[in-house]
Amino acid sequence: MKVKAGRKRAAPASKSTSAKRRKVAQDSSRSKKAATKPKDKEKASERRTIPIPNVDDEDVLVSDQDLDVLETYGGAASFLNALDHKGISRSKNETERLHRLSKPVRQASVADSLPSIDSNGEEEEEEWTSGAEGLSSDDSGVGSGSPPHESDLDSDDDAEMPYEKTPYGRRPDWMNPEGQVVQRLPIKLANGHVQSTGTKPNPNRKIVEEDTSDTSEEEIEAPKSRVEDVSTGARFGRPAVIDVIETKSREARVKGAKEQIAGICQEIIADPENSIGLLRRLHTFSLEKISTPAHPDPVVNDPIIRKLAIISQLAVFKDIIPGYRIRALGEKEKVEKVSQMVARTREWEEGLVASYQSYLRFLEAELKTRSELAEVALRCMCTLLLEVTHFNFRVNLMSCIVAHLSKKSWDKMSDLCLDTIIGVFREDNTGAASLEIVRLLNRMVKERHFNVRPEVFSCLLHLRLKTELSVRASNSRADSAKTSHHPNNKKGGQRAGKGVEPSHISKKAKKALKEKKEIEKEFREAEAEVDKEERATIQTETLKLLFVLYFRILKSPKPTRLLPVALHGISKYAHLVNIDFFKDLMKVLKELIQGDSQIDEDDAISDLSRDTQTVYHHLLCIVTAFELLSGQGEALNVDLNDFIVCLYTVILPLSLTPDIESLAPQGSKNQSITVMLFRALDIIFSPRSSGATAPPWRSAAFAKRLLTASLHWPPATALRVLDFVGGLIAKDPKLEALLSTDDRTANGVYRPHIDDPQLSQPFGTSLWELHALARSHWDVAVREQARKLINFQRS
Repeated sequence: MKVKAGRKRAAPASKSTSAKRRKVAQDSSRSKKAATKPKDKEKASERRTIPIPNVDDEDVLVSDQDLDVLETYGGAASFLNALDHKGISRSKNETERLHRLSKPVRQASVADSLPSIDSNGEEEEEEWTSGAEGLSSDDSGVGSGSPPHESDLDSDDDAEMPYEKTPYGRRPDWMNPEGQVVQRLPIKLANGHVQSTGTKPNPNRKIVEEDTSDTSEEEIEAPKSRVEDVSTGARFGRPAVIDVIETKSREARVKGAKEQIAGICQEIIADPENSIGLLRRLHTFSLEKISTPAHPDPVVNDPIIRKLAIISQLAVFKDIIPGYRIRALGEKEKVEKVSQMVARTREWEEGLVASYQSYLRFLEAELKTRSELAEVALRCMCTLLLEVTHFNFRVNLMSCIVAHLSKKSWDKMSDLCLDTIIGVFREDNTGAASLEIVRLLNRMVKERHFNVRPEVFSCLLHLRLKTELSVRASNSRADSAKTSHHPNNKKGGQRAGKGVEPSHISKKAKKALKEKKEIEKEFREAEAEVDKEERATIQTETLKLLFVLYFRILKSPKPTRLLPVALHGISKYAHLVNIDFFKDLMKVLKELIQGDSQIDEDDAISDLSRDTQTVYHHLLCIVTAFELLSGQGEALNVDLNDFIVCLYTVILPLSLTPDIESLAPQGSKNQSITVMLFRALDIIFSPRSSGATAPPWRSAAFAKRLLTASLHWPPATALRVLDFVGGLIAKDPKLEALLSTDDRTANGVYRPHIDDPQLSQPFGTSLWELHALARSHWDVAVREQARKLINFQRS
């Protein structure tokens, strides 16, 4: 492409030129708008008054309903006519201007010639002048009374104004000795009229004494207001507790207390978490003497009201106590931040425990002082121990109940305490409560040197002990034998390592295993299952304490009235006794049946004679010995012939005992001597005790001696003898020869006075006592039973 010579190419258009032109155009348009804007337009805040728009009444439409309202309540709106129209229409700036005009003017402080407080040097003293030389023409107006400058006023804002120094006026009724009342606030009725409500006593009036020693000013001291406590004051819409107690009429006093107690209990049960104050108020009704900050003098409470309050608190606590034990918070737990719901729950739990503790202390104090409400207090404690055994302070309840059982006298309240402990034993699933009671009983018996009632130990027969003394580590799996890990035995090491967690696992696996264990623990807690290993440990400890207590009674050098109860306990828990103790126990039992086990008359509390008590103790020893060897004791080779001879010996003395069917000594489960006798006979001649039937000579000897004694026994005991002898004959055919009265040859002569059944030669005689009973006994049932046994035929 060719370019013509002598011509230049045109330059491109500049963008800055167009921008400048647009800016100039905008400025010109703004100047035009400013020229057209009126200059005399004022702002609303700069005006002195704001005109109120007037509306023509003809343009307003008023309905009939509005007219009716205006006629009815028109008088109440009459104050609108007295409003200040000028004040309403005045602007803000005008209001501030008028306020500045009416504000009092502060006088400027006159400068004095005194040095400043901070000046203490000698050089400054030489520079002091009278101040006249430094006055300028501007400052000359200060002394001539001209108005001060605003800066002078602002420099001394702390100066008091004349109106601030003026003292306040005093009400005339304060100094008037007759001004004892004040006017109540008026009320406004529905029709708009104001009605006066009269006067009331002036609580704040106080005569002020003049103090001539200091100044003539009078100071009025405000009386100290006494704040009523929530538990005693007139709160919750109810009269104060002291007002209810001070009612003169007893009927009205009890009725008022009943109504308030019932209302308090209903509110507590409806919302327990917000009713800690009501719990304290309910407890106030049970106090013997009530005093409040407003009434410091104590007022004696009515016993009926106290009894009602105690029983009401019992019902409330039974209902609101949670199903778990509340533990005390640690220092770290108190400091840590928790949610609002958790904080409220902790506060309620703390208040509940404090109220429950004060209630139990009150019951314990009533029980120790033996007041007229001691029986009610003991009943409440027994109920709480039985109903809320899991909650706090159960050891305190157990201590009070066990202390009541330690008394020498026995009454219906003692029976109540005993039944309470038995109920706790039966309902105890974990064994912790039973262990605590056994510890308290053991300590009490040791402190009183076994001088306690036998009935106390009868409750120990209701313990739920289902494990042996040497329990395994786990009831869910068998204990595997420990395998020796020898370094050279690789196969043994591999077998032993089966089912065992590896010793080296990764951090991730450890973390997962830890989380799994925590989840399993939470599941167990949620299921509320009792840990079998923990229960086995607790029951083992309980069993140790129990047998220690029983063995102390057995080894006592002097027989006590607790011996029958100890023998009963050992015979019942014989299957739980460690086999290592069997030989020692058998030795002690043999010493008891061979020695004199009579107790002193001071310790004898039964109506039985001393000989009968001795026989009863021997029977208990025999039963205990055979019970011990009927279970795991069968593995031991122990000779029980001494106990069999002892039982054979006591039968003849029992034939002359008139009270054989009387109840045994107290604390022996109300078993008579007849019951214990036949229990011992059943154990001796039972196949489970010896593994086989008894030899014929033993059965014949016992049958002959029992029938001889039955001639003197009551009909009920005689019938049991006939049944027992019939069972022996049915088991052993050789005993049928004793039913015949014909002459026959026999080895030896029967010796009835020998106390050894093996040497008595029972086959040398016959059971002629059956014929005597069948012919001449006065009871029809005994005669018929004897005839049946005489005509016995084996099928």
